[in-house]
Amino acid sequence: MKTVTFGEIMLRLSPPRKRRFVQADRFDAIYGGGEANVAISLANYGCESHFASKIPENPIGQACLNHLRRYGVATDYLARGGERLGIYFLEYGASQRGSKVVYDRAHSAVNDLAPGEIDWQKAFDGADWFHWTGITPALSEGPRRVLRAALDAARNAGVTVSCDLNYRGKLWSVEEARETMRPLMEHVDVCIANEEDADRSLGLKAEGTHVEAGQLDEEGYFRLAETLKDKMDFDKVAITLRESFSASKNGWSAVLHDEEECREPQRSSRYEIDLVDRVGGGDSFAAGLIYGLWAKSDTRAALEFAVAASCLKQTIPGDQNLATVEEVEALAEGPGSGRVER
Repeated sequence: MKTVTFGEIMLRLSPPRKRRFVQADRFDAIYGGGEANVAISLANYGCESHFASKIPENPIGQACLNHLRRYGVATDYLARGGERLGIYFLEYGASQRGSKVVYDRAHSAVNDLAPGEIDWQKAFDGADWFHWTGITPALSEGPRRVLRAALDAARNAGVTVSCDLNYRGKLWSVEEARETMRPLMEHVDVCIANEEDADRSLGLKAEGTHVEAGQLDEEGYFRLAETLKDKMDFDKVAITLRESFSASKNGWSAVLHDEEECREPQRSSRYEIDLVDRVGGGDSFAAGLIYGLWAKSDTRAALEFAVAASCLKQTIPGDQNLATVEEVEALAEGPGSGRVER
C-alpha cells in the first residue's frame, strides 16, 4: 500500500526524568508531528510511506530529514527552504500534575509552502491513501491552500482520504476552525476524532461524557459517531475514548462506525495504560486504523489493531509508535499481560 501524509514536523525538546521546565538544564531532542508520526508507523508496518511538507535547508532540517529516513519514510515530496524548523517544548506530567506544551513555531518553513512546490499528481500516482490532520490548516493560509490542492488531486486520483480532526486551541479559535474544517469534510472518507475535537472543529458534541472525570457514556459516543457519519457523509467514523484518571494512568478504547459491515457502531477492547508518553497516541491509532482497514478482513479486526497499536505507543518514549505488526497483533489477540519474551 502506498500512503501519503501531509503536515508539519517539528523538533521536540523535553526535560529528562519528568522534570519541570524551570528545573531543566538540558533537553532530550526528537522530531515529531501528527502526520509524520503516522507516516513512520505506516513505514514500520511495511507500507510504502511518503511524508510531504517543507523543512529548512540547514543542518537542523537535514537532521529532521535523516530522522524520517531512518524509519523508512520516503521524502520525495519534501520541499526544502524557509526560515526554520518549528519547535515544541514538552514537560511530562505525572500523577495529578498534567503535561504542558509550549510552542515555538512562528515563521516555520511549512508556513512558506506555496501551491506548486509539491507535485500532488506525482505524489498520488499509484497511491492508495492520503492522511492529514486539523493541525495543518490551522497553521496559516499557506498550508491551507496547499492542503486544498492536495485534496483536489487526491479526489481526481481516486485516493482514500482520512482526517484526524486534531483541534489545537493555541493555533486558532473554535469559530475559525469550524469555518475552515466543515467545508473540507466533503473530501474525507474516514474521519478520526475524539469528543472534544468533534465539538470544536465541527460543532458536534457527545452528550453525557465528562472526559476529565474519567466518565464515559458509550451510547453518547455511538450517537456521536452516527451523527458525524450522517451529517458529514463519511464512509467511516472512528472516535478514540480516553479516560483520564491521572497524568500517569488512562483508560483507552475506541468506537468505529461503518454501516457497510455493521448497522451499529462497534466498541473496541479497553486497555488501562500506565503512561510512559501519551504524545502521539492518537497518531498511532490513526496509522493502525489505516493499516487495519487495508490489511484486515473486517472493520472489527481493523479497530482492534488500531487500539492495540495506540496502547503500545503510549508505553514508548517519543512521538512515534515503534511497535511491529506482530507485536500489535499479539496484544490485540492476546491477554496483554506484558510478560517478558524469552
